[in-house]
Amino acid sequence: MPEVVIKYKNVKTLELLKDLSKYFDFILSTPKSGNKKEISINGVTMISADPNIDISDLSAIFSGKNIDAESLRIKAWQRK
Repeated sequence: MPEVVIKYKNVKTLELLKDLSKYFDFILSTPKSGNKKEISINGVTMISADPNIDISDLSAIFSGKNIDAESLRIKAWQRK
């Protein structure tokens, strides 16, 4: 089923859409409020990380390797 997202500023617009939905057979769904873990930046949905994840096992892998972000980009993120 095709979907359309409509953004509006005025509450009267929502009331109009509800009235039109009765006659033109479409469904209105509102986004879930209270879900603060997802934000949208330029159309890309960002989901916050779970703070309960234990990453202590990874310290043995990365300790003493002297890895920084710049060297990682140079080695791993090269375009082919």
